[in-house]
Amino acid sequence: MSSTNPIIKLGLPKGSLEKPTLSLFERSGWKIHQHHRNYFPEINDPEITARLCRVQEIPSYIEDGILDVGLTGKDWLLETGADVKVVSDLVYSKVSNRPARWVLAVAGDSPYKRPEDLAGKRVATELLGVTKKYFEDAGIDVDVQYSWGATEAKVVEGLADAIVEVTETGTTIRAHGLRIIAEVLVTNTQLVTSEAAWADPEKRRKIEQIDLLLQGALRAESLVGLKMNVPSDKLPEILNEIPSLNSPTIAELTDTAWHSVEIVVDQGLVRDLIPRLKAEGAEGIIEYALNKVI
Repeated sequence: MSSTNPIIKLGLPKGSLEKPTLSLFERSGWKIHQHHRNYFPEINDPEITARLCRVQEIPSYIEDGILDVGLTGKDWLLETGADVKVVSDLVYSKVSNRPARWVLAVAGDSPYKRPEDLAGKRVATELLGVTKKYFEDAGIDVDVQYSWGATEAKVVEGLADAIVEVTETGTTIRAHGLRIIAEVLVTNTQLVTSEAAWADPEKRRKIEQIDLLLQGALRAESLVGLKMNVPSDKLPEILNEIPSLNSPTIAELTDTAWHSVEIVVDQGLVRDLIPRLKAEGAEGIIEYALNKVI
């Protein structure tokens, strides 16, 4: 069933996740047009109204019914304690398709080697509640202070003995002369909704549609399609060479001495696979990108 009226209110993360999230939606079939200094972007789907929000605020907005569905981080769900339903994990971040980590870092030349060494010291972080619980669970008495920004600089400026900060690669941490001594939390983007929205058949239908296509677009990022012509007498050897998401598609050509073979494979395998296929007799090998794999 389709409607010309909006069915759901969608919360999109503003900030570091904004660009990769809009790109993911575009690959999934939704084009989102932003207006300058406007938090209400246009989306090419009459069943959705979209709003840009701070990722930290999305869980509470969903819990309170201001939004029906949104993308936020596992870290902020834990931090806010919001009562929401996690629809799925969407593993992507600012620069990669890997989970991010909240890490405990100290000055590179400091004597601290383990979290226990920080007993009685000051730790700065934006993830206040989770960090306090981490140290409480470990039985380590530290002074956890909220950081309003530029957290990596707090140790350098002598404002804290350690920080808990989020990182994908650790590059920014190291660039500030810091050293990671522990991992506090592994986090990733999650699609979340309220129990009320999930219980509404029309809203649930739309949320499941969004989830299906976002997951398909993410899955496609690491895969490519290969299509080739294969001599019929070489088909068994070629099939032994190729991994595939499922069984390859094989079609007999008008010239019965040849078959067409089409596969979906991990992108990282292609550079080694194509030369092997060529050596076995495959010709006309075409590699193509995929938008979605469902």
